[in-house]
Amino acid sequence: MKSVAIIGGGITGLTAAFYLKRAGLPVTVYEAGNHAGGVIQSFRQDGYLAESGPNTILETSPKVGQLVRDAGLESRRLDPAPTAEARYVVRYKRPIQMPGSPLGFLTTELFSLKAKLAVLREPFVPPRRDGKEESIAEFVTRRLGQEFLDHAIDALVAGVYAGDPWKLSVAQAFPKLAQLEAKYGSLIKGQILGARERRKRGEIAKDRAPKFSFDEGLQVLPDTLREYLGEAVRFNTSVCKLEQAAEGWTLQLRDSAGESSAEHSAVIYAGTAHGLAKLEFNARVPVNFAAFSEIRCPPVASVVLGFRREDVSHPCEGFGALIPKIEGFKILGTIFSSSLFPNRAPAGHLTLTSYIGGERHPELASLPEDELVALTCEDLRVLLGVKGKPTFHRCAFYPKAIPQYNVGYGRNRDLMNQTEASLPNLFFAGHYRDGISLSDSIVSGCNIAERVKGFISSV
Repeated sequence: MKSVAIIGGGITGLTAAFYLKRAGLPVTVYEAGNHAGGVIQSFRQDGYLAESGPNTILETSPKVGQLVRDAGLESRRLDPAPTAEARYVVRYKRPIQMPGSPLGFLTTELFSLKAKLAVLREPFVPPRRDGKEESIAEFVTRRLGQEFLDHAIDALVAGVYAGDPWKLSVAQAFPKLAQLEAKYGSLIKGQILGARERRKRGEIAKDRAPKFSFDEGLQVLPDTLREYLGEAVRFNTSVCKLEQAAEGWTLQLRDSAGESSAEHSAVIYAGTAHGLAKLEFNARVPVNFAAFSEIRCPPVASVVLGFRREDVSHPCEGFGALIPKIEGFKILGTIFSSSLFPNRAPAGHLTLTSYIGGERHPELASLPEDELVALTCEDLRVLLGVKGKPTFHRCAFYPKAIPQYNVGYGRNRDLMNQTEASLPNLFFAGHYRDGISLSDSIVSGCNIAERVKGFISSV
């Protein structure tokens, strides 16, 4: 019977495997590491729950909620507290709540009168039609002005990509912004006129999408998928080479027992960009992903700290605070984790999750744990009025954290499209291709499973 190999046991690979198995197709997931879910790691200790990777899933597509239902996890889903909607951006060295309405925007102290007028003029700024690929910084300064870039978009880019707005491509990293200008000539017009089309497609903008987690953290999802897959997930197993066979692929494997091989009708690569660069191919058409080693994936450290409630003067009610580079802090931002969901901290305490590194300060991410904690505490002292020592800490270091969809990244996607066209039993999915958020990765896994099912049924 035809079988499918999936290289990579992160959330994309697990989602694809889950749906392929449900469809009755034999599937094997090859994961080089020793756990499922990639960067999704939840850790509970002494009443605290720390998320070392993402903290929430955004329900941007109906496929995200469908996976939760199909996996039998509806009863374990947690929606955030009503007070968690507030988001903050740091200016004047303190968190200021982002406005949630047009009136709020006009009265906020986040922006000067000049910046507010620039936003009001945005519908009258002519769209760019010369075909030049812009960075997000070039795009924003052209349409909204320098202050909006420095005090809003730079913070957003740090929070989403841990990236540099002068390098990230607006068309690749924020394609919906580019599409709004291309179709409607204006971001504001596009938000208004495009809302009906998004509703028809069942899509929700990420800034409005419902957030959720699970009772024991996000790791509940990959653990549940892995349990369903059982022995179909092979840990500590690297795929070194793909060799095209008469009716599929031969995979050269390496694990603790040595080297071996396996035959599969189709292969989904759901690993990382730098992992793909190292993978050797022997196919009837040339395949070379060596250039993927040059994709920027800056290091990021996650620092989860617990404090006594009385040792933090800020109320910390809301999602968290993003920090623009211009404000001069070391951390990129902080999530108010225990305000989002219950049971993230013991009674009378709170949990704060901060991130360090990225393109802004890559040299800081690899600091020893005690230095990361001290550096984070110093910034939180200024930002949130934190005093005293943390009652809990947990750090995680990711040397290659988030692929940067910089200007020119479209060439990488073109190469994957061309390869799939010439080798129809080879598929690519994951955060290096289909968007970096957790919801993007889930949708990518759902979509690739549908494509593979279609391929298998046609041969």
